[in-house]
Amino acid sequence: MQFNSIEFFIFLPIVFLLYWFVFNRNLKLQNLFVLIISYIFYGWWNWKLLFLIAFTSFCSWYSGLLIEKFRDKAKLINGLNISVNLIILAIFKYYNFFVQSFADIFRYGNSDGLLLNVMLPVGISFYTFQALSYSIDVYRNNIQPTKDIVQFFAFVSFFPQLVAGPIERATNLLPQFQKTRNLNYEQLTGGLRQALWGFFKKVVIADNLAVYVNIVFNDIHTYSGFPLMWATLFFMFQIYADFSGYSDIAIGIARIFGFKLMENFRRPYLSRSIKEFWNRWHISLSSWFRDYVYIPLGGNRVSMSRHFYNLFITFLISGLWHGANWTFVLWGSYYGGLLVLERILHIKSYRITDKYSICQVPRLIIVFFLVFLGWGLFRSNSITDAYYLFTHLFDINSGIIGVPIISTKTFITLLILVVFVFIVDCIKEFTVKCYHKKILIYVWVAFLIASIYILGKFEEQSFIYFQF
Repeated sequence: MQFNSIEFFIFLPIVFLLYWFVFNRNLKLQNLFVLIISYIFYGWWNWKLLFLIAFTSFCSWYSGLLIEKFRDKAKLINGLNISVNLIILAIFKYYNFFVQSFADIFRYGNSDGLLLNVMLPVGISFYTFQALSYSIDVYRNNIQPTKDIVQFFAFVSFFPQLVAGPIERATNLLPQFQKTRNLNYEQLTGGLRQALWGFFKKVVIADNLAVYVNIVFNDIHTYSGFPLMWATLFFMFQIYADFSGYSDIAIGIARIFGFKLMENFRRPYLSRSIKEFWNRWHISLSSWFRDYVYIPLGGNRVSMSRHFYNLFITFLISGLWHGANWTFVLWGSYYGGLLVLERILHIKSYRITDKYSICQVPRLIIVFFLVFLGWGLFRSNSITDAYYLFTHLFDINSGIIGVPIISTKTFITLLILVVFVFIVDCIKEFTVKCYHKKILIYVWVAFLIASIYILGKFEEQSFIYFQF
């Protein structure tokens, strides 16, 4: 079931009413209800996939109990749980990719007989990482294991953030299943506003930009120069509006059910270094790799060469996490290389809380451009397409816009949407302060609803990160 579907708009109010007015008197019953509706939500795609998420959940839950009971064997138990979950992830997500790649490299010939006829379960990378973080945190004594299996299964499968994050930590979300939740008017209205903004970013901005982006990237060898530049720029904002839009919807819906999820995006295109960009983009994943991959490898408390290795390998794995395609491997390597280069050149990395100044504008432009190139690689369908993109991206002899891809009116509309989402992102703190004035809240909500009705695309296009 997708957020931008008719089924979900029927599903959500029914679940809301039952949650707050039928099952609100008993916490265990309310948690069981969350688990049931989360499994209904996920099983809407394919009910058979429920067995996989249930198995993943059980492995991590039971491992937590065993780790606590047999502390002398905790490392072995935790290692086995990690191995089992990663093997499952590898089979479903990477097996065919590596078999086909191996066959291509060694010219094995027809490898179809070695391939598995399996579908990629929606959100498997997200809920696997969420479940693994629990057992690792129990192993590290960061959290006490829960004996309540319903509570834990509800934590792993919590439907607002199940298929595309934020990737929650047990230290944040699990305790919220352990205490009574009350219906709060400010939480309800604030959550609905945030979800509405997320819907706007998805159906108005991301899905409209997708039309131009898909035309160009799905037939990339037909274009050069400015059409490629525009398509890459539009994808840069498409993926931001799509993914941050999902996060806003997830966080907003969680709020109306009394849960607080972590922030996942914080104005990433206003970064002054690559490190700062990754502190602002997909924060839940970036922090997951930092805490469970980069730091265990040694982080920066090692020799310089080892530090560079830790940085590079972490982002290489992060790139592979995004999908079974060599373009994602190169994309992760690209950012790993940029981060190593920043360390070599001793480029200052600003904190998110640091104020901006006019002298930082050149840095903003450079980082924006580097991220722009990275998204071109990310969106390319193959290495061949990526090579063509970068060898023809700056071929300005092809004309300014003069390729009849879409109408001029549509193109201008898309450009306005890009500028709009960038401006709103820049003045986000201002808009939050304005929310205290009710008249501005009503105007803003009315504007979003009208824009969704007039400009929105309602073909139920999947969120980009569903494939990961």
